[in-house]
Amino acid sequence: MDGVLRFLTAGESHGRAIVVIVEGLPAGLPFGAEQVQAELARRRLGFGRGPRMRFEQDEVTVLGGLRHGRTLGSPVAIEIANTEWPKWTEEMSPEAGRPERVLTQPRPGHADLAGMQKYGFADARDVLERASARETAARVAAGSLAKALLAQLGVEVLSHIVQLGAACAARGLRPGPGDLARVDTSEVRCFDEEAEARMVAEVKAAAKVGDSLGGVAEVLAYGVPVGLGSHVHWDRKLDGLLAQALMSIQAIKAVEFGEGFDLSGRRGSEAHDAIYWSPDRAAASGGYERRTARAGGIEGGMSTGALVVARVGMKPLATLNRPVLETVDTATKQSALSFKERTDVTAVPAMGVVAETMVALVLASEALRKFGGDSLAEVVRNRDGFMAALGETPSVPPPVA
Repeated sequence: MDGVLRFLTAGESHGRAIVVIVEGLPAGLPFGAEQVQAELARRRLGFGRGPRMRFEQDEVTVLGGLRHGRTLGSPVAIEIANTEWPKWTEEMSPEAGRPERVLTQPRPGHADLAGMQKYGFADARDVLERASARETAARVAAGSLAKALLAQLGVEVLSHIVQLGAACAARGLRPGPGDLARVDTSEVRCFDEEAEARMVAEVKAAAKVGDSLGGVAEVLAYGVPVGLGSHVHWDRKLDGLLAQALMSIQAIKAVEFGEGFDLSGRRGSEAHDAIYWSPDRAAASGGYERRTARAGGIEGGMSTGALVVARVGMKPLATLNRPVLETVDTATKQSALSFKERTDVTAVPAMGVVAETMVALVLASEALRKFGGDSLAEVVRNRDGFMAALGETPSVPPPVA
């Protein structure tokens, strides 16, 4: 991700480790490896996950950028070791040699075939190992740093599942600040208890026939101050940055903000968020309040100080537990059935955690762009100065002679 806060991930799904480097954090941010571990444990949550979530544990090592529990202002490097590596040392060896098994039946819905064609590979594993959603472990590690920074600025990002298969939660029923632990106690990370039971039933029904399910996560950001993003530059619009970040998550096919596509079928009188003056309730927006979330807290590419709402749609996983998807063997050009790697019935609950990560990374980066500073104290001081000035009425400049 490019921006004030940047991160780069490296590593393969069955490789020795996944690594992430995060650059741009201010010095003095309290942080520890246990915060990464906690977020990675949340990524393994969800009814419908496969046995790999039990086999693979996330062993976290902070390699640089921290000293005595605080960031130094230098890049933070984190390694997430793969406890399954001993089983893959030959197949995934970086040394010269040949794999024992070459995969030539690319899976529909995966990066396999396009990646093989793009890079001239004969083995689908050369593509799938990096295209795997295992890479999101590194993103979640980076996001734990972003969340720690946002917490210092009074911002909380959380998610909940609003659709799994055909089962949907009640529209508008949302967790509030402090409700994340309650969401995570749900088997499918759903805040609606009645819908949770129907979602679990959907997963069981799909698992019985060896099929998979997609769904929708809603990400909520509370306490986001007004003015993140820009109306001036096309590539700095907050909703554009968030959409790109969320669409980069594996298997994501749709993103909307606020009431998104539903707004397209309404008249303008029913499509926008009215503005009210409410200085006692609307601190993040300088006293102005929007009592609906139709725009998702973003207008003109900038945060309004209202609740930021993004919904993320994930397609059903393309690796199924029964071989029914037709493909072509790239070596023989004969019809075949796509091969099966270990898979889940659904990863939608975990996807919500990854979506939180991407939203947090974008918001943290834009907060640093807006408020700046080399140390956490300086960033907070700049934020406080900006928020204090929101209560003042701007003076009209005199006409130019």
